[in-house]
Amino acid sequence: MTLAPSEQKLWVKLPKERPVRVTDAEINERYARGEGRIVIETNREKLPGFVASLKQTNYMDLRPFYQRRPRWSPEKQSLLIESFIMNIPVPPVFLYEKEYNSYEVMDGQQRITALRDFYAGTFELAGLKQWPEINGRTYQTLPDKIQAGLDRRSITSIVLLKESTTDEDEASSLRETVFERLNTGGVELTRQEIRNALYRGRVNNLVDRLSRLPKFRAAWGVPLYVENEIEVTHGLLDIPMYAKMEDVEMVLRFFALRHAANYRHGMQGFLDLYMRKAANFTDADVAVLEREFIETLDLANDVYGNLLFKPFDPAKNDWAPAAQKAYYDAVMVGMSTFLPKADEVRAKAAKIRAATMQMFEEQEEGTFTGRGNAKEDIQTRIRLFTEMVDGAIA
Repeated sequence: MTLAPSEQKLWVKLPKERPVRVTDAEINERYARGEGRIVIETNREKLPGFVASLKQTNYMDLRPFYQRRPRWSPEKQSLLIESFIMNIPVPPVFLYEKEYNSYEVMDGQQRITALRDFYAGTFELAGLKQWPEINGRTYQTLPDKIQAGLDRRSITSIVLLKESTTDEDEASSLRETVFERLNTGGVELTRQEIRNALYRGRVNNLVDRLSRLPKFRAAWGVPLYVENEIEVTHGLLDIPMYAKMEDVEMVLRFFALRHAANYRHGMQGFLDLYMRKAANFTDADVAVLEREFIETLDLANDVYGNLLFKPFDPAKNDWAPAAQKAYYDAVMVGMSTFLPKADEVRAKAAKIRAATMQMFEEQEEGTFTGRGNAKEDIQTRIRLFTEMVDGAIA
């Protein structure tokens, strides 16, 4: 196992800085200067005009770095359209003006995508209870009065203006703060979606990029990556792991659990902690991490092939039909320690697979399937797997 330069001092405790006392007068002066306050404007636009504006080049970025993947099914998109048809109030969308007349979406990505796709005719209404008569219709095939009624409706957008900040670092921090406040109080986000918003930078970009690797996606049953796939929502929405960014989280788990000796705060808390500590990783650090992940994945795939990350079930005398997260942790972290002996591991692949079956037969049920996620459970899984491979190639 190879650690990036910055990882080697990741858990070194720095001396605490003494807090600086701030007087009430200084606090009042900061408030008077307008620090920490945002400048907004509210716009209201008819749906056809709003959708048409989305086609303008560089007008709106639906998925900036902190946004999650599209997750609304056609049924949920249809309910939004029905709400507009019935004139039910729809919450406003929140935009950030990154350049004059050029915006990115802080909140409302799913609503805007649903409107854009419906007006483009890319999905049919489904699951409507109040207006079941129009299930199966696209915008183009709606009855003329329903279509005209929909076109009369408006969408409200609240825009965080460029004047709210003075530089890009301040702007990024403010956008992330607004995104977190908007989303953690409404639609439930997964922890990885929140990490994707808050811990931007080299490591966040890396885990997203590595989740696209063909061998990795094949192991988890996610279709191979294609350019601009974020627009190809249908099909991918049916794969919860992809829709909730759990595939990206699995890459992060590999990097974080290489430091299992420092595990704390539960799995999600530990992943948050790793991302916070990795905020200042350099390009050199990221290069080491990328090489470590790819070489480990390649080695594990060469040993297990289509059985990659699938535990063996002694009761059924067969391998599990799908990959499992806890076993993945053991395989990836364990295999990374054998990269210096990669040729020996590949030469003994058949023996390792046989030893893996025996390992599952000898351990209590649940040891490798994640029933326990305490520090001891995780370290035990990694240790057992590592000892098994070591014995097989000895």
